Amino acid sequence: MIRTRKSAGVVVVRHQDGAWRVLLLRAFGYWDFPKGGIESGETALDAARRETREETALTDLHFRWGDIWTETEPYAGGKIARYYLAECPSGDVRIGPSPSSGRPEHHEFRWFALEDAAARLVPRTRRVLEWAQARLAAVPPGGDPAGAD
Repeated sequence: MIRTRKSAGVVVVRHQDGAWRVLLLRAFGYWDFPKGGIESGETALDAARRETREETALTDLHFRWGDIWTETEPYAGGKIARYYLAECPSGDVRIGPSPSSGRPEHHEFRWFALEDAAARLVPRTRRVLEWAQARLAAVPPGGDPAGAD
């Protein structure tokens, strides 16, 4: 029997130069959104916020689309990642050491145009980006997301 492990993260977007940009983090050759394990007694949304803060130092997250989420299919021995969508209009990304290991979990970060991000993601996370893109297309930057989902 495969035990399901859950993690949670955020598709972090920012409006720059007239277009949406998405934050991706690179560990070795693999790009992903900020995410990590859900701790005991923690909600998935709380874990997503915490992991984003720990991995990027970003705290100005606006969940303009509410607490909507999407999940990946099981991967890596049954793990499932839940992602939320949030806008981060300000703040500088800083990749710091992991609280548990003392070493950085990621080697690089970039704010990508949506099309460029899609080219760097594996199919599992590319589907998450497509989910986010559909919500972004329904709401112009600064617009009201009410009824967007």
